[in-house]
Amino acid sequence: MAYQSCHRFARIAPRKARLVADMIRGKPVDQALTALDFSTKRGACFIRYVLRSAIAQAEQASVDPGRLFVSESRVDEGPTLKRFQEKDRGRSHPIHKRTCHLHVSVDAR
Repeated sequence: MAYQSCHRFARIAPRKARLVADMIRGKPVDQALTALDFSTKRGACFIRYVLRSAIAQAEQASVDPGRLFVSESRVDEGPTLKRFQEKDRGRSHPIHKRTCHLHVSVDAR
């Protein structure tokens, strides 16, 4: 049985978070946590938070944490906040502040 956790409306662009999500997919949870601890990407702290939540759910169901691996890690696009930056001569340029939904599932081998 897979134990899932998600963080919806995370304030990071999906393109940047997918780099980190691809890095941990299919790994045992201890290796995934180590990889996230040493990653310099900003998305690593978001994914680490979600992964620890999924591990805690598995432990609540009395599953041995040593047998867990990341069965699914995906990043879906969330809504985009549309803002404007004022420029010279009264002009404005659009700014898109992107959000994403982070999903992590762990399963026992």
